[in-house]
Amino acid sequence: MKKVIFIAVLAFVCVGYAVAQPRAIGARLGWGVAFSYEHSLGGNMLSLDVDAPGFDGIGAAITYDWINPFGTAVPWNHRGEWNWYMGVGAGGGFRWGGVINKETLHRSYVGVVGRVGIEYNFWVPVQLSLDWRPTLGVGMDYGAKNAYFYRDGLYVGSISLGIRYKF
Repeated sequence: MKKVIFIAVLAFVCVGYAVAQPRAIGARLGWGVAFSYEHSLGGNMLSLDVDAPGFDGIGAAITYDWINPFGTAVPWNHRGEWNWYMGVGAGGGFRWGGVINKETLHRSYVGVVGRVGIEYNFWVPVQLSLDWRPTLGVGMDYGAKNAYFYRDGLYVGSISLGIRYKF
């Protein structure tokens, strides 16, 4: 019986800790659109984006972002709060479109994702951000049947304006 009570209390504490963490949900608007979710991990955050880059594919990226890294904060906080962040993670996706020799190209990619940006947290539960999220990795063209260095992620869907609701 003591083990059951201990497990129940432990589960209650873990769920309470997870629910107490600040989160944000919204969209990133750039060359395409992305569904964005952020979860606070102490002073840093975990960010998950599911995107439609250029509206010709689907992709996902997850990054671990350090907020105000190196102990440097944005010094002008009036009613809201300014933060800058940088992070690293992984991403991948699938894009369609493009024709070579009358053959439609379908491309997939997987790679390393970087992220750097600035955000403003309003005094109401709204957050605006501007960030650059490049992706570098390996791509595969299914129509041409070859692998290549995926560098489209330097500009495809990488610079975006984020609008999120904080809860």
